[in-house]
Amino acid sequence: MDNVLLHGEAEGYVKTLEKMPLKDIGSTRWFRQHEFIEKLNMQAILNASANQEEYVQELFVSSGKIPVLVHEMILIEVWKQKIFSILCQLQDFTPKTTFPLYMVIHHEATVINLLETIMFHQDSCESAEEAVLDLVDYCHRKLTLLVGKCARGDAPTGDSITHPPDAEQNSVQELQNQSARLEFDIALKALSVLRYITGHVESLSVSVLSRLLRTHNMPCVLVQLVEHCPWKRYTGGKVEKYSEGEWHTLAAREHQTMTQQDGQLWIALLNLLLKPQCQGKYDYNNFNKNQLLKLRGFLTEVLIDQLPVLGELQRFLSQLALTDPAPPKKDLILEQIPEMWSGIMEANEGKWKAIAKHQIKTAFNPSDSDLREQAQRLSQTYNLDVLESLIQGKPKCGLCGAEATKRCSRCQGEWYCNRECQVKHWPKHKPACQLMSDATEKLQTELNISE
Repeated sequence: MDNVLLHGEAEGYVKTLEKMPLKDIGSTRWFRQHEFIEKLNMQAILNASANQEEYVQELFVSSGKIPVLVHEMILIEVWKQKIFSILCQLQDFTPKTTFPLYMVIHHEATVINLLETIMFHQDSCESAEEAVLDLVDYCHRKLTLLVGKCARGDAPTGDSITHPPDAEQNSVQELQNQSARLEFDIALKALSVLRYITGHVESLSVSVLSRLLRTHNMPCVLVQLVEHCPWKRYTGGKVEKYSEGEWHTLAAREHQTMTQQDGQLWIALLNLLLKPQCQGKYDYNNFNKNQLLKLRGFLTEVLIDQLPVLGELQRFLSQLALTDPAPPKKDLILEQIPEMWSGIMEANEGKWKAIAKHQIKTAFNPSDSDLREQAQRLSQTYNLDVLESLIQGKPKCGLCGAEATKRCSRCQGEWYCNRECQVKHWPKHKPACQLMSDATEKLQTELNISE
């Protein structure tokens, strides 16, 4: 399997990563760091999926750069809430391309994907130090938002765009819709990251445990996820489950099959309730006890057969139903407080509009030459052969979403199921196709000259 980065290249990229101010998002400097993280993410996935030496993870640990990743992710989270919302409200903001905006929006998903890969390891959690607190808060925000949407019946579906945008819908509105859909995948990644953190509580500070059990009452949040199961839905009388980035229709015999999300959720609950470090620290008051006892209805024989360790949780809940555990000891603890979210908010309070206007001028209305340069760098970052090895399932048609077998011969970056769909999609695809193909041709010319 081809590598995206050699060990030396990856080491250089990791060492250059830095925490950036909010106003620099979209700048040339920021895009360069975005490219580094994209490549590191692809290499980390390749190593993990092939059971190779995970040198990207090791480099993040040895260089102490995991807190930079957490900061980068929270920075984009704040940007979406405060800056992107302002840009979407400006009627005179009509960029000729939304490509730079899309890359910023997608950056959060890239970072949490990388964190999901490297936080599997205990030494990554230890290396993150105080940033684990910020990561716990981030996961809590994403999961409570998902639970809230489920309770209101408007949870995001994770569906990709499978039809042309409405004629009246401008490009910024399209971007808003894409951002909302992306939040679903980000929340599922947050669940995985949280599960890995709960698996390593024995090596983390008391403050992290207190944050999970007392401040955020994470066991009850997870119970709500079990109840609502956002990655399962009924469409046209059929049961569908979300897995590997897509919705799959299940046969009748598969309805109770455990997905990866199901497994992560139940293991996180097991860790928080049964790990020795957690026992005696959770408040089993009437509300919390009643919430946890709801889990008994979901612990079927079929589920326990798939994850036998859930038998321990079933026995624990049976005992909990008959007894009232002693209240947690109120030890005097000097708790650490997560600082990234509040630090970013405080540093930019009252400056949101000014930052938005600054970024419109400097980042989100690039010149043609800047766009070509970005496209050229992008063609180097996203090696198509490597990307295809990371994609689950067959390519999808850029217009109708059906399984595709034909690729745009010019840019090689878009897929179609037939010629008719390609012709219909051409007006929308043409600007991006022009940029990518021109950049590729320019790059090839430069390579030929150098030879």
